Amino acid sequence: MLTVSVVLVCLAASLLLMQFLGMQRKRRRLPPGPAPLPLFGNLLQMKFQIHHDILNQMASTYGNIFTLWLTSVPVVVLQGYQAVKEGMTAHAEEVAGRPLSRAFRFLTNGNGVMFSNGHLWKQQRRFGLLTMRKLGVGKQSQECQIQEEAHHLVQYLRNTKGKPVDPTVPVTHAVSNVICALILGHRFSIEDKRFLRLVEAVDDISAFTNSISFYVHDRLPWIATCFLTRCKKALASIRTMRALLEEEIESHKEKTDGNQDFIGYYLDQMAKSKEDAGATYDKANLTQNVFDLFLAGTETTATTLRWALLYMVAYPDVQEKVHKELDAVLGSSRLICYTDRKNLPYTNAVIHEIQRYSNIVLIALPRYTVKDTELLGFPIPKDTIVLVNIDSVLSDPEKWETPDQFNPGHFLDKDGNFVHREAFLPFSIGHRACMGELLARLELFIIFCTLMQAFTFTLPDGVKEVNTKFVFSTTMKPPPHQLCAIPR
Repeated sequence: MLTVSVVLVCLAASLLLMQFLGMQRKRRRLPPGPAPLPLFGNLLQMKFQIHHDILNQMASTYGNIFTLWLTSVPVVVLQGYQAVKEGMTAHAEEVAGRPLSRAFRFLTNGNGVMFSNGHLWKQQRRFGLLTMRKLGVGKQSQECQIQEEAHHLVQYLRNTKGKPVDPTVPVTHAVSNVICALILGHRFSIEDKRFLRLVEAVDDISAFTNSISFYVHDRLPWIATCFLTRCKKALASIRTMRALLEEEIESHKEKTDGNQDFIGYYLDQMAKSKEDAGATYDKANLTQNVFDLFLAGTETTATTLRWALLYMVAYPDVQEKVHKELDAVLGSSRLICYTDRKNLPYTNAVIHEIQRYSNIVLIALPRYTVKDTELLGFPIPKDTIVLVNIDSVLSDPEKWETPDQFNPGHFLDKDGNFVHREAFLPFSIGHRACMGELLARLELFIIFCTLMQAFTFTLPDGVKEVNTKFVFSTTMKPPPHQLCAIPR
């Protein structure tokens, strides 16, 4: 028995040594970075999280391009505006892939638009962009839908009669109904149990993707799915979302009067391309596309709006200036349109600064090199994961005068006119930039301005300080809080 134990220990030690030596050989062909350990890589140093503080520390030591190891997998990180811009645009086609590790397959099966690759991704993305235009994104019809949801949100807050309220559910409801109208063709009531299950599922899936459970699943999927609570919740939530979305798809098939929404257009495309051998339009991709659009179209915009309200409470002088500009230009009741931003330079600057300062997506979704390439002078082999540190761009001291302060002046010139900043990249950059950017801009502007037109936001009585420390997850959420919406 002792001999067997000794043999097993020696075998394990030999395997670890071989892995370590293999990692050392790979290190010499990659950008510099901390030495990885067998089994863990740099995960112990990172505390099993890709956190911007850790990335900033690494950049100060190794430069604006460096390599981290997630277990035995090397990941090249781009830090700061110049590195991100050059890395994502100089060889855009080469870094347009998505890694399909076991954990990402667990989430998407390689379908849809968010984590697909090659011909499938290009066809699904092209269809998505064209369909969003057909559905009126950027046109008056889409603005009307956003105005309607903003009106429902105002009514909900009016009914609180100035009492403390947690804005999470009503704000998420308004934003998710915009994307639901676009892809499903209808909205949910705020009491709808299906809606509440969808929102809960989005939270569970988001929490899983930047947790220890994610990395454990990637190496030991059976153990993770059987024993880790967060992994089991994510799996249950994925099943819940897919089941609800498949119900919606089946209900569309039964309609005979046409479906003027994303699902309807996709079903039409499936029927048209049945004989096309190169077509990737099928039920699996439809379900995953709807899944991706709902996930991306709800989480990020709703979280940004929650930060917007919290910052208005934290910076009452900014809120007062927004009120004055809105009153002077639009009055107290006119519907807000996206074109109004041209006459509201300060308010427009505040919205941009909310996006910059809250920076809810610290790290953009990972890229993947589809062929051998070069990034910032370093040869990067095919099948290498590349991470873009968006936080380092939106807080780059070489691009922002006061990167660590909430300062709408970042987007204003000396005469008070709105100015665009090249380092404002909350929607990422390159071939994988967010396809819902225009819709998100419309929602943020119309809903924020409508709320500011209707209310003054304050702390509840007895609460003296505003906590603006983010809760670390896939998106950086505000801490749990309540505020009061006082009708103006």
